[in-house]
Amino acid sequence: MFTGIIETLGKVHKIKEEGGNIHLSIDSDISSELKIDQSVAHNGVCLTVVAIEGSVYTVTAIEETLDKTSIGKLRVGDVVNLERAMIMGSRLDGHIVQGHVDCTGIVTKVAQKDGSWVFGFEYDANMLHATIEKGSITIDGTSLTVIDSGKNHFGVAIIPYTYEHTRFHTYAPGTVVNLEFDVIGKYVAKLMQNQS
Repeated sequence: MFTGIIETLGKVHKIKEEGGNIHLSIDSDISSELKIDQSVAHNGVCLTVVAIEGSVYTVTAIEETLDKTSIGKLRVGDVVNLERAMIMGSRLDGHIVQGHVDCTGIVTKVAQKDGSWVFGFEYDANMLHATIEKGSITIDGTSLTVIDSGKNHFGVAIIPYTYEHTRFHTYAPGTVVNLEFDVIGKYVAKLMQNQS
């Protein structure tokens, strides 16, 4: 479980393909604190640490993950949002995030607005993939509040701190992002679907 509050940024150091999987080596200031078999969210994707060497650790993304997320689009030098699993008993500053990406979305709008930033996103319409005004959404692992909600699109507004300390400062129209919709909303949608 994660909170969607990005802890730090990492940089892709190396990518190695092996069959249908890829091994991503990430250079990060939290590498020395990690342990083998620990879960870390990478742009919102929960991946397991399999090796650590100095400031670089390695995780493996399997074909299923590569098919449903933007992880396979990463290149050496790309910046990655990182969050370690939450500690039980701590404050939940964002919302409940599983690290299980539902689908990818596309950035449709980037606008600076009186000291904040507004971003628009679009995704494939699906009953289980829904947003609501003032509801929670996870974008590349970042917990945010929806300000504009439609059938297959939504918007968010962020403060300068979030813009500077996450991947948001790298986004432009057309950027592919990972989306995890609110887990409670997904259960409600599934129950409603089963009743019809």
